Amino acid sequence: MTSVNAKLLYHYVLTNFFNLCLFPLTALLVGKVSRLTANDLYHFYFHLQHNLITVILLFAFTTFGLVLYIVTRPKPVYLVDYSCYLPPPHLKVSVSKVMDIFYQIRKADTSRNVACDDPSSLDFLRKIQERSGLGDETYSPPGLIHVPPQKTFAASREETEQVIIGALEKLFENTKVNPRDIGILVVNSSMFNPTPSLSAMVVNTFKLRSNIKSFSLGGMGCSAGVIAIDLAKDLLHVHKNTYALVVSTENITHGIYAGENRSMMVSNCLFRVGGAAILLSNKPGDRRRAKYKLCHTVRTHTGADDKSFRCVQQGDDESGKIGVCLSKDITAVAGTALKKNIATLGPLILPLSEKFLFLVTFIAKKLLKDKIKHYYVPDFKVAIDHFCIHAGGRAVIDVLEKSLGLSPIDVEASRSTLHRFGNTSSSSIWYELAYIEAKGRMKKGNKAWQIALGSGFKCNSAVWVALCNVKASANSPWEHCIDRYPVQIDFDSSKSDTHVKNGRS
Repeated sequence: MTSVNAKLLYHYVLTNFFNLCLFPLTALLVGKVSRLTANDLYHFYFHLQHNLITVILLFAFTTFGLVLYIVTRPKPVYLVDYSCYLPPPHLKVSVSKVMDIFYQIRKADTSRNVACDDPSSLDFLRKIQERSGLGDETYSPPGLIHVPPQKTFAASREETEQVIIGALEKLFENTKVNPRDIGILVVNSSMFNPTPSLSAMVVNTFKLRSNIKSFSLGGMGCSAGVIAIDLAKDLLHVHKNTYALVVSTENITHGIYAGENRSMMVSNCLFRVGGAAILLSNKPGDRRRAKYKLCHTVRTHTGADDKSFRCVQQGDDESGKIGVCLSKDITAVAGTALKKNIATLGPLILPLSEKFLFLVTFIAKKLLKDKIKHYYVPDFKVAIDHFCIHAGGRAVIDVLEKSLGLSPIDVEASRSTLHRFGNTSSSSIWYELAYIEAKGRMKKGNKAWQIALGSGFKCNSAVWVALCNVKASANSPWEHCIDRYPVQIDFDSSKSDTHVKNGRS
């Protein structure tokens, strides 16, 4: 307890060092001014008269610099609101239902003899599914629930259109924004990219204006949501007084794998239906109603390394079936990408106290190589109040929790999202933010850090600051189940089932 109090005192003193020094200096200056006589003031005025040109030039340069700063500084980007898609109840799937879908997909594959299938493959899927951290209320696309499963292009399009249109309709309903006021549109979907594009589908459905700046991002994995936000931010810095619409989703029907390659079968167990629509604005008047202001976006790409590039890769298996291969190196690669990302983000968000500790240990390690084995890991909890770690799987959350030195409550939103909705790819960080809001934890001035990981390999971060005590939006995906979370999941390696206990909210 004493060490905790000492560290808190250290952080307070170093963070407020300049303010603490300013107080005695201000008191000293006030004391000096109070002792000035009328004769002292006359001499000061006389000095200014004889240096009038210097005073005017100094004032002119100061004014010019201030105006230049105001004109050239980037305009704030506000998050007005966002909406996470909640599929209809009939699309809910339990673990046993998911296993039945896997069997039906393999049975519907006319290129194989199901009777000759290796039963160990289904056993492998079952074990992965039961230890994945997913619950019994995730959602499957309508095409895969159908018997026999429909893994067609039409079924894939139907899934994506339902998600995107459903999320956007709720967003426009909540914000009362006219779709024709949208000036920028960014849609990201990694696996499914039809022609016309998904952004064109949004333009057509909601009759957006003809001069809209629209973009469709494909093949960029689960980290594409932050990439889309970063692109929208850059565009908002160029195009003034407008709205930007970001839509993040992934297609499950198109990406489902029906082969026997186990490294490709893992993704079947993790990914579920989901999507999010986000409304950004650079209009000064929107600050009053906006939920958040964007502070920082940092993107890290480790694709120059072969192991990083190949750890998540789409391709053919031995029998020619297409799937996404997840290598065993993915957790190590994710950890490396995260370290590089926070090396850039850390100096932007960490207080002086944490930077000083890191600098001291860095110098000490250089001087005393044998005695100091590790660098000081900054305490990000002194700068960040809420963490939204991509719900890519239980192992990914475990690695990031350990790497960042987080507590169970810090990763509660990520684990709860994984359990309730599964891995919804690039939109998972928005379900997590919605969870924090539904719990009533987002207070004015709080900072939220969204961490997204995806193929390539990429680690991307977005930091937001709350502009008010944020309440959950209408039609929040958590409004009917928030009281049941968090849940405690017990994984017993000696049994084939998973025990779930309700936790306190």
